[in-house]
Amino acid sequence: MRDYWNKRFAEEGMIWGCEPSQTVTQAIDLFKKNNAHHILVPGAGYGRNTKMFSSCFQVDGIEISSSAIDLAKEWDLKTNFIRESVLEFRTSKRYDGIYCYDLLHLFLLEDRKKLIQNCVMHLKGQGVMYFTCFSDRDFNNGVGRKVEEGTYEYKKGKYAHFFTEENLIEHFNDLNILETGSIKEYLTHAEKQQEYELRYIIVQNIG
Repeated sequence: MRDYWNKRFAEEGMIWGCEPSQTVTQAIDLFKKNNAHHILVPGAGYGRNTKMFSSCFQVDGIEISSSAIDLAKEWDLKTNFIRESVLEFRTSKRYDGIYCYDLLHLFLLEDRKKLIQNCVMHLKGQGVMYFTCFSDRDFNNGVGRKVEEGTYEYKKGKYAHFFTEENLIEHFNDLNILETGSIKEYLTHAEKQQEYELRYIIVQNIG
């Protein structure tokens, strides 16, 4: 996965443009309501979303691709970017909030569980998390070779899981689920606008 993203960011640069996801505004409101100060962003990419967060909070961004981090350090000067796998990241720091955009669906079931567990481990008691992921309503659902229920290998070694609402809730059933919902995201890539159907879930640590 590291080699894939290094190559892609090196060749394509700021792949999805500069504008943050519309979910960032919702997440900022959530974090402010919960008096958050320190935010973690797993899968930070080149800083498209972290830049808006770092104008309000202290932000650490975890990113596996050194090419993406090189771009991010020029784009978002305030976020602290750390090159590491989101599945292996460890620190003694605990965060008030975690924002994880379109990362969860890239993994098979066991690694999805591992990602969520790792995030919870770095979350303060009563801390909140905001996750987005592919919806089963997205038009790409079913593309490629089926490898698990709801999961398809659309390129060799590249997976996409498409969540029903029930399936998404199941992934977070050890936490206090505050809200779920669906949104449409529009991203411009290679001068073509693409539409994605996403689900989001907002949860709070019980500990």
